Amino acid sequence: MKRDESGAGREADLLDAVGPAFARLRRRTTQVPVDPPVERKDMNRNLVLNVVDEAQGEISVGGVADALGIDPSVASRMAGDCIAHGYLLRVPSQADGRRAVLQLTEAGIALRDRFRSQQRQAFEYITRDWPDTERRELARLIIKYADAAAEATSH
Repeated sequence: MKRDESGAGREADLLDAVGPAFARLRRRTTQVPVDPPVERKDMNRNLVLNVVDEAQGEISVGGVADALGIDPSVASRMAGDCIAHGYLLRVPSQADGRRAVLQLTEAGIALRDRFRSQQRQAFEYITRDWPDTERRELARLIIKYADAAAEATSH
């Protein structure tokens, strides 16, 4: 790409690189040495447990599918795996007893906390040679970005 005097070409290149960078982050972060190591099923379980944990009120399998932007049958299999391993319960809705909703168990809370610990370990490992100010700034911006993404998709 030809660069113009204003730097617009560099900015466009930078912004175009964001998507591929997110893809590399997703692939590479799970390969960082953490204790305990990340297991293959952890990615899906982490997604489901976080959606249930962050739900405002009750959430069904359909709500998990909507939150993750996946087919309800896929969300059902993912939630079913979490239920089979004791991380979630399927309970009657307090608002409508005919409807089933998902609820974290103590084991689910412990697994969610393990995921958070692994993610922090990975962040600290990857940024171990960075100045503390840059590490904090990146953490702050990632949180800001995630909050803005949640706000943008809640309308």
